[in-house]
Amino acid sequence: MKRIISASLLSVFLSSNVNAITQGRILIDSDWRFSTVADSLFHTPDFNDSAWQPVSLPHDWSVLHDFNRDEPAGNDGGYLPTGKGWYRKTIDIPQSMAGKPCFIYFEGVYMNSEVFCNGHRVGGHPYGYTSFRCDIGKYLKPGKNVIAVSVDNSRQKNSRWYSGSGIYRHVWIEPHGQMYVKPWSLHVTTPVVSSEKGVARIGFAMVDSSHDRSDSPITVPVDISIKGPDGYSRSVSDSVRIMPGETMKYCNHEISVSNPRLWSPESPAIYTISVSIQAPDGEYETETETETETETFGFRKIEYSADKGFLLNGEKMMINGACLHHDNGILGAASYDDAEIRKARLMKEAGFNAVRTSHNPPAPAFLSACDSLGLFVIDEAFDGWKAAKTPHDYSELYDEWWDSDVSSLVERDRNHPSIICWSIGNEIIERKSPEAVRMAGELASKCRTLDNTRPVTSALASWDADWEIYDPLAACHDIVGYNYMIHKAESDHQRVPSRTIWQTESYPRDAFINWTMVNDNPFIIGDFVWTGIDYIGESGIGRHYYDGDPEGEHYHRPLWPWHNSCCGDVDIIGQRKPISHYRDMLYNEAPKIYMAVREPDGYKGKIKETLWGTYPTVESWNWPGHEGKPIEIEVISNYPAVELYKDGNLIGKKITDRSTEFKAVFVLPYQAGEISAVAIDSAGTRKETTRLVTSGKPHAIRLYSDKPVIAPTSQSLAYITAEIVDKKGNRVADAELPLKFTVEGDAEIIATGSGNPTDPKGYFRNERTSYSGYALGVVKHKGSSAGKRNRPVTVKVSSPGLKNGSITLETDSPATPHSL
Repeated sequence: MKRIISASLLSVFLSSNVNAITQGRILIDSDWRFSTVADSLFHTPDFNDSAWQPVSLPHDWSVLHDFNRDEPAGNDGGYLPTGKGWYRKTIDIPQSMAGKPCFIYFEGVYMNSEVFCNGHRVGGHPYGYTSFRCDIGKYLKPGKNVIAVSVDNSRQKNSRWYSGSGIYRHVWIEPHGQMYVKPWSLHVTTPVVSSEKGVARIGFAMVDSSHDRSDSPITVPVDISIKGPDGYSRSVSDSVRIMPGETMKYCNHEISVSNPRLWSPESPAIYTISVSIQAPDGEYETETETETETETFGFRKIEYSADKGFLLNGEKMMINGACLHHDNGILGAASYDDAEIRKARLMKEAGFNAVRTSHNPPAPAFLSACDSLGLFVIDEAFDGWKAAKTPHDYSELYDEWWDSDVSSLVERDRNHPSIICWSIGNEIIERKSPEAVRMAGELASKCRTLDNTRPVTSALASWDADWEIYDPLAACHDIVGYNYMIHKAESDHQRVPSRTIWQTESYPRDAFINWTMVNDNPFIIGDFVWTGIDYIGESGIGRHYYDGDPEGEHYHRPLWPWHNSCCGDVDIIGQRKPISHYRDMLYNEAPKIYMAVREPDGYKGKIKETLWGTYPTVESWNWPGHEGKPIEIEVISNYPAVELYKDGNLIGKKITDRSTEFKAVFVLPYQAGEISAVAIDSAGTRKETTRLVTSGKPHAIRLYSDKPVIAPTSQSLAYITAEIVDKKGNRVADAELPLKFTVEGDAEIIATGSGNPTDPKGYFRNERTSYSGYALGVVKHKGSSAGKRNRPVTVKVSSPGLKNGSITLETDSPATPHSL
């Protein structure tokens, strides 16, 4: 949500130590002090923190270390440290704010946080993923004020994946006048949606915090406006009557919009709703304060049934989804807006139309990115309930905190048009108990009370022979999530024909069979693969391995030096794997042809796979030492047929249709050169060609950026991909060479990485060994200052014996910081 307060109140912050003022919220991510050692007086105003480390937020202290096999988080936590940390920040407060309502808002702190203002404990939050506020108004004083935060992630294990540690999302100061719209109360629903007419139903709560006004009722003017695509704008005025002693007033309004632009993955039209209130003259100490609360929303209608499947705005759609953890790859848990936007964009570019935020509420910036890019979201609350999966997980918090955390999830996120469902859990351990049915009903009821416009799901799983006994538990949900149980769906449909199903987790290798189940059965509305992107932790879940390596699955056993999952369709630096192109082709109708080569079994050793793994297949025609031996080339296509050529000579032609799983496999003796696959349409016309070439020796480093311009703010990132190429510009797919990233200008390298899941070097280093010919660096701008000219930023990557790579990014006006 966005908030506007009077200009006079905001102006006092302009000289303060803050990042930005966005719609009345003050981002205070810069100039914190941090330490992993502190005494009991750390929270007091006079405590000397001069020896503490200067840091800016978002901050994940765990990822700023090398990987270490002895860390207590172990294989689950990616072999990175956890522990305790302390933060302090000084802010300037003007006299005019004294006695006024004011909150400090944390988007996410992992975990067990306590918050202090000028030595007074004002709150905290144990769960590391839900956002929370603390009321600091009565403790603020004119002049210097100290915010202190303690974070405790020392009790291991508390997660089955990498969590990160610290204040890893944004922090805001939210000042108010005496009357304001209650945070998270502005709720927009769209009960009428069509291309001819849309109705926005607006509800919100007004808070009157004044203690000195007269005993007479007052009338408060309310202005509501909607703005949308193509310059659309409409405003209405109303008034609300506040009775003496009435501290909160709930209000509801409706606004009709003619010919609205509807939200969809193909055309994600976003509207903005603003509610402005102003206290009448003479009733308050500050007579001209106006507050405006703003939210974004979309006009869209979701329907689902076992008979018709999933419908958006009346049109049937198949859901092609990916599960995602919250981390941002080589940045760890640090939740920069640009990182969250890139994560959503990678999923969209990989052909997905949906994501599941497994297994926790995501960053607000990620949801805003899904709104803007057009990605459906299952918004998930937590991994488990009362029964523990790890010794110190959410089971320790459930009884006291489930209500608050579900409220935080739904109230914060319910205006996002991308969200199509709430998820209340994942593979709960107590699934066989009657209490599980009671808890599921309680959780689902809470979601529906706060938002009755979306269905509720959770991810059910069973490795037992008694799946059918979960029918009472399944009945608590509007859509039933099946983890790896899609083979039960058809028989379940015979037993419970009204049940709507989606597979909330699936093995990557089962892409074709899962597509057929979704395509052929309307009662199965979608599939979510585990996972969309490689993540830190659950180390080695998707690995392939060879004789002599540790045997079997990852299940909570040490697989050092593996430290990432390796099960994503996209690797940890953003490179798509062959399985990504295959899944994209299955679910999306655009004509496609893609080619990759299966690693010969025995080339590096006898190949073994895990359940979440896929056979090692790569975009490479570099197989030195394998000359003359057979090698398999896999071509996927939704054209009717494909041809394969070697050095211009036809090897063969094969059908690619459903009967072949849209694949053609060619076997030929390996020889260096060029292979090319050609797509043939139904008329026999050659339409598209894809090639793989044996590269020469590494010659140079070629750089790409995800953007040509970087904004001069301390939150702005650019992702720089380094590619090792030969003299002809071909990628050297087997190049593993040392690279050094440097930067010139007002920026810094904050992370480097590669797709290698066993490299023990921490991502915080500026040196990296390439993997499959690639490496990635993340550049962060240091921010501009008044009167200082913004200089271009130049990134250079070097390696002994290679021609260095260089790329220059221009700087532009600062991007608007993200706000709810």
